[in-house]
Amino acid sequence: MKAVRVHEYHRQPVIEDVPEPKARNPFDVVVKVGGAGVCRTDLHVIEEQWAAISGVRLPYTLGHENAGWVAEVGSAVSNVAVGDTVILHPTPTCGLCHACRAGDDMHCSDNAFPGIDRDGGMAEYLLTSARACIKLDPGTRPQDVAALADAGITAYHAVRKAAPLLYPGTTCVVNGAGGLGHIGIQSLMALTATRIVVVDRNADALKLAEQLGAEETVLADGSHVAAVQDLTSGNGAEVVLDFVAEQGAQHDAFAMTRRGGSHFVIGYGDNIDIPTIEIISTERNVIGNLVGTYNDLVELMTLAQAGKVTLHTTTYPLDAACEALADLDAGRIRGRAILTP
Repeated sequence: MKAVRVHEYHRQPVIEDVPEPKARNPFDVVVKVGGAGVCRTDLHVIEEQWAAISGVRLPYTLGHENAGWVAEVGSAVSNVAVGDTVILHPTPTCGLCHACRAGDDMHCSDNAFPGIDRDGGMAEYLLTSARACIKLDPGTRPQDVAALADAGITAYHAVRKAAPLLYPGTTCVVNGAGGLGHIGIQSLMALTATRIVVVDRNADALKLAEQLGAEETVLADGSHVAAVQDLTSGNGAEVVLDFVAEQGAQHDAFAMTRRGGSHFVIGYGDNIDIPTIEIISTERNVIGNLVGTYNDLVELMTLAQAGKVTLHTTTYPLDAACEALADLDAGRIRGRAILTP
């Protein structure tokens, strides 16, 4: 089968033939990939940012946002069958540790992360587990929902955590309206009554944000922090969802929170440098977010299949994976890029 493989860090991946995966263990599931999302994390992987954390050995296959059709199942699999349309939770988990039993799947003590620490789904087939599979309506096109498996669940997980803070009369700033941010806006619309203010440096992204329901949009042109302060009577927002968190955006996000507010860090790439006295004197919070739970993905798919959350995508054939990565890196993609093997 064809797969998009990283052979060396800081170099473009290679599209090459590799053996198809097989279901060897009782709960294994092999999925024929119908859509694989292209994420900034893939760029960070190529830049070697994940090497020490993941411990992966090169070469390996990229792709951690995947949906498709079940092609093969292990002997103990009972929740899906060959031919079923599925979206995959990004981290196959053990189901037995404390985190799994508490519903915090992404903190499983024995989890895997296809596309990060082992072969992922930018390929014709992907090996995953029964626990990762969420069965979809058979009429669903995997390419239409694949990015919900990571971009979607990550945005939704952050919004769901922030929702109790976003009662009527509050303001939430969405910092970055790209692949994750545009899903975050829709999740906020579905779960809260907060006023949504979107900040982005791209005018087209702001137009999309307005179409999705943002009450206010602010161009990130150097005066955006002051603009948000003006929109909030000089106070700042109760919550800032930071879908960028690099190139200075992470410090702008913290500056846009009010006293007692919360800065949810969702994007990543640079460090946050905040004097501790500034944190304690204003009682502001910095909250990390990692993917989301299995239940988060189930809830998100319910919203998606009801038409309340829609992915805005650009599709590429698998052979054009390097083009898709380049377009993402250059900011030429609105929404999410999807590879269709």
